Amino acid sequence: MSRDIQIALLGLTGRLGGAIGRTILATPGFALSGAAVRAGSPVEGGDIGRYLTGESNGVTAVVSLEDAMSDCDIVIDASLPELTEAAAKILAEKGNIPFVSGVTGLNSKQQDGLVKAAGTIPVLQAGNFSLGVAMAERLVRMAASLPAADWDIEIEESHHRMKADAPSGTALMLGQAAAQGRGEALDDVADWARHGHTGARETGRIGFAVTRGGGIIGEHAVRFLAELEDITIAHRAHDRDVFARGAVEAARWILNEGEPRPAGLYSMQDVVRG
Repeated sequence: MSRDIQIALLGLTGRLGGAIGRTILATPGFALSGAAVRAGSPVEGGDIGRYLTGESNGVTAVVSLEDAMSDCDIVIDASLPELTEAAAKILAEKGNIPFVSGVTGLNSKQQDGLVKAAGTIPVLQAGNFSLGVAMAERLVRMAASLPAADWDIEIEESHHRMKADAPSGTALMLGQAAAQGRGEALDDVADWARHGHTGARETGRIGFAVTRGGGIIGEHAVRFLAELEDITIAHRAHDRDVFARGAVEAARWILNEGEPRPAGLYSMQDVVRG
């Protein structure tokens, strides 16, 4: 594209949404064309650029999803599951705007709505926008596929105290990669929590442990444990900008230099493969 890529942002006032917005404003070739906020937000009716950086960009934050997405080339979503579902439906009806969503904690109905939209438009769903996490996911799948089925797998994740869903979307994504590497479905082998007298660990299960506290940005580790040795594949985010940059790269990938990818459901694995 010869002009700037126009991006509508959902979830402007959240930690991730704000980081994505500032990254868009700082990235040559990209511009914010709209942003949706909740009704009653102090940002409603205000200048997006001024809110994010202190410098006006002439674009107003609105409540209406339709208005926020009316003049864009792509939508990046860092909002909440109910807004993700609504936005996907609107964009599928429009039929010509790609959707990049990093929202986790979707229920089955909301996930089905995203899958349905992907039948009409290109949708990239990311449990985590970090390119490093995407590489870790690939390594976990490879490690789990090795002939070591008796190794125990434990997934540990830590986030700030305000995070609402657990386990994190990234932990679930890594668990799915481990299960897929073994040719299994995660729901069939997951131990989501342990309490009381649980007995010996059952071979083949994938365990999860969750920490919430302070201002932890995001830490994930997948441990493969045998009797005499263990392997850990880990990722730690030092700055929330890593997710924002990944979101912009995901948008760049799905737009494909002005010829958007075909309708379908994509992930960050597609982005790192190029």
